[in-house]
Amino acid sequence: MSQALHPKLALFEDGEVATALPVVDHYCGIEVRMRKSLELQAQMGPVFDITLDCEDGAPIGGEAEHIALVAEMLNSANNAHGRVGARVHPLGSASFEADVDGLIAQAGERLAYLMVPKPRSAAEVEAACQFIDASLQRHGIAKPLPVHVLIETHGALRDVQKIAAHPRIESLSFGLMDFVSAHRGAIPRHALSSEGQFSHPLVTRAKLEIAAAAHAFAKTPSHCVVTEFKHAAAIEAAAARAAREFGYTRMWSIHPSQIQPIIDAFAPSVAEIDEAIDIIHAAMAAAWAPIQHHDVLHDRASYRYFWHVLERAHRTGQALPIEVALEFFGSA
Repeated sequence: MSQALHPKLALFEDGEVATALPVVDHYCGIEVRMRKSLELQAQMGPVFDITLDCEDGAPIGGEAEHIALVAEMLNSANNAHGRVGARVHPLGSASFEADVDGLIAQAGERLAYLMVPKPRSAAEVEAACQFIDASLQRHGIAKPLPVHVLIETHGALRDVQKIAAHPRIESLSFGLMDFVSAHRGAIPRHALSSEGQFSHPLVTRAKLEIAAAAHAFAKTPSHCVVTEFKHAAAIEAAAARAAREFGYTRMWSIHPSQIQPIIDAFAPSVAEIDEAIDIIHAAMAAAWAPIQHHDVLHDRASYRYFWHVLERAHRTGQALPIEVALEFFGSA
């Protein structure tokens, strides 16, 4: 078995594998919450990302000071895993260029990604990426800086396939609240709730189009917020539906209490993990030829599915047998 090709080499062509991002994107913009989130990530490990908010989190008139604060946190020892990004103001706002240039100049080597909100078209996404890349070059930052995009306008949803296809884009997020507001009251307030956002046709259409576009181009679809953060059952149910019914592989958290329920909902069960290990090992022993497992035939198509189960288990911090973790992921 040790001579068999690793699943990534055997099952996927170059460029076919999506970047494996943590399943939680945790948002915070107030200093005390940003610091606590960094401390929590240092304790829990890189099972969730942190997005430090320079848009809604920045006080009006204090944008530059907020950028400096975020840069200080990015450069701090608590950013131990390199999984901290930032959301900037929208392209076209007075603060977009200053946000991007300030973050890159002060902490470009430590940024995991930049989140660009409210683009109105694929052309605006291209313009934002061009400015980000020019800033990276201007400040001598050689490492690639992934760009995440918030799909929350009619134009962005119209162009979602083009946006997902852009080579600089790593992840697409759905901006529920701005998307509903853009309908000028035609979508009822109930559609903002943890239950209503899974039943209103215009909202579910947007969610499905974003997820489908992201998967078509091997990008990560990130599900929107659940604002009822004090109701554990609401976040658990929404996360499970996002993962199991709508095809999302990542989800926003806006309160520390939401992080673990999202991780749990996106994690495969012990039975799913055990089955995936058995099938991947049997496939490797057969040099990736078709096999029969418990009276069911499997080939490379189903092998890809079971490999994704193991990757999801690893990303969510599930306990894998030591030999499996070493064999497939290089660490126990």
